[in-house]
Amino acid sequence: MRELVYPPVIKTAVGVFKALNIKFRLEGTDNIPSTGGAVLVSNHVSYLDFIFAGLAAHPAKRLVRFMAKKEIFDNRVGGPLMRGMHHIPVDRNAGASSYAAALKALKSGEIVGVFAEATISRSFTVKEIKSGAVRMAVASKVPLVPVALWGPQRMWTKGRKRRLLQRNVPVTILVGEPMYPKRGDDYEAVTQELHARMAELLEKAQREYPDVPRSDETWWQPAYLGGTAPTPEEAEKLDLEEAEARKAARAAREAGESGGQG
Repeated sequence: MRELVYPPVIKTAVGVFKALNIKFRLEGTDNIPSTGGAVLVSNHVSYLDFIFAGLAAHPAKRLVRFMAKKEIFDNRVGGPLMRGMHHIPVDRNAGASSYAAALKALKSGEIVGVFAEATISRSFTVKEIKSGAVRMAVASKVPLVPVALWGPQRMWTKGRKRRLLQRNVPVTILVGEPMYPKRGDDYEAVTQELHARMAELLEKAQREYPDVPRSDETWWQPAYLGGTAPTPEEAEKLDLEEAEARKAARAAREAGESGGQG
């Protein structure tokens, strides 16, 4: 597979991070296999997570093919970049094709990146995750590698203005030990174990983070550490309200389109 886009994108991103004096802490990167397929499963706190989760594989000289919602690929700016980096579009109305594309990549020796929470966690804790990542690893006979990110939410997250040019922001990237699920395992039990490992890594990243938010910046700290981010229960309610609003807007749009055709 020719890589005309991905390496320059990484080089540019690293240059920008250096200019902004982003303070990286990377641990456990030796858990990323140097060859062969793997499913990298990261938590999701910001719109920039695919960049930082991808950097977890950089020391191993590996590229990560992320599964991302189809709408990003439809964007006239982001779409060509995503396709050029051979990421995998996820169409929620045609999930089987996305799953098949991920399996093909894994079986050909690629690392596939998954944000198993599906959407950004407003509470900055690990939301409930589905068993899809486990099933992909089993079907492809590759390891699962948990990853925790902390810090990117300060630059751009759900419900907050972009602050992409902030300087001196610490970003923590922790990579956990691989898991090796196999056929015959209880996939739900393995998924719960994966969730527990991701949550443990994230809590470690949060508790050891070098910055403490100012009094007017406590929004980026989880509630359990005294921040003003929503609790998991509050975040779930907000997610449900947002989903209902999207559903209503889609229904209204479709009704308008059918009315116009009449």
